[in-house]
Amino acid sequence: MVHDMTAAGPGPGGDVCGARSGSGSGSGSGSASVNSLAAARASDDGAISPGPRCDACPAPAAYARRYSGQALCVPCFRRSISRKAAKTISKYDMIRSGDKTVAVAVSGGKDSLALLQIMHGMSQRHNFEVAAITIDEGIPGYRDEALGIVSDVCRGMGLGHRVYSYKDLFEVTLDEALGIRDRRRRQQQQQPRHNAARPQKTSSCSMCGTLRRRAVDIAARDVGADVVATGHNLDDMLQTFLINMLSGDTDKIAWMSPAGSSSSSSSAGAHNGGPRRIKPFCEIYEAEIAYYAFASGLPFQEEPCPHMNEGMRTSIREFLNSLESERAGIKNSMYASAMRMVGMAHDAAALGAAAAADAAAGTVPRMAHAGGGGRVRGGSAPDPDTPSRKERAPCVRCGADCTGPDNVCSVCVVMAGIGRGG
Repeated sequence: MVHDMTAAGPGPGGDVCGARSGSGSGSGSGSASVNSLAAARASDDGAISPGPRCDACPAPAAYARRYSGQALCVPCFRRSISRKAAKTISKYDMIRSGDKTVAVAVSGGKDSLALLQIMHGMSQRHNFEVAAITIDEGIPGYRDEALGIVSDVCRGMGLGHRVYSYKDLFEVTLDEALGIRDRRRRQQQQQPRHNAARPQKTSSCSMCGTLRRRAVDIAARDVGADVVATGHNLDDMLQTFLINMLSGDTDKIAWMSPAGSSSSSSSAGAHNGGPRRIKPFCEIYEAEIAYYAFASGLPFQEEPCPHMNEGMRTSIREFLNSLESERAGIKNSMYASAMRMVGMAHDAAALGAAAAADAAAGTVPRMAHAGGGGRVRGGSAPDPDTPSRKERAPCVRCGADCTGPDNVCSVCVVMAGIGRGG
């Protein structure tokens, strides 16, 4: 019998072979174990019932990829994820010659801890070091568990681990910032309609994401990283693409290249792009990373973020999972299409920037096609260093690299929105 693992993702992308109904968990955490899968194959008399064999070796299969039909045992499955991440890094030249330190942003969730384990293994075979960094948003009762898990895992791997808090970096925790935002909204709503300023619509996730990106940039610089690796998976990429489309924020689509991009939040006065951001899991299903974490015995945070349902990401995730359940492999197809659109958007932005530069210089517009013709999926990704339509300039308030209107970065906009900063 094949049973879907819905805990923290497994289900839409693959099945656990031979597990009895009910062995999965829908809580968003990993309560199933590899041993329980083997036990579930046992009949009442204690004999192991015959099941599918691994396609790569004679061992019993533990995971079936519905989109490809491939069945793998636990060791072969774990190797397949490590190899896929390594191939993605190589395909998009994510880690380059001369890169000495890769900072891994570790939240304590399944994706970031799986990435940390894989990157640590790669660093032992290649010429770079791994530094683990964690951002503490200051959410009571939520982040404390994750900090303990990450600390324990890093200690077991012999890795250094540094924590950077919103309170230290921005003099406000996320909960404090959200409280200020809500109070200001209520005050605005109580004002006479003709005098009232339009209430801010910044969501909790948007505000947190803006501060988190800056915090990760600061942390990466602090540890001397050339590259920042995050655990964003294929599902995350699709969700972000659709969010940008549905919210009309199409400019951001051009920045979604898997090849990695320079940070737009450099330290004050630096104006040099900062460490590159890479996503080695960008072509791997969330379900598969979840099972990798189970199979590797990695502990990870079980408690979901209390603000996770305030945006549209959860609805999009459920929609995509329902499509995948009915049509296995549709996420792969959607990802390929999305990345082609990313390539075209990047090319258009690069041409727009070139035309603007030509117009400013009074020269003949350049008509040469920029970038890779949108062929991101095939390996010809847009060059992340190619100028985009929005030219970067130092923020007039904090000096960070930005593309915001009036040369004010998104962090300064958020801080001004809660009455902090210029």
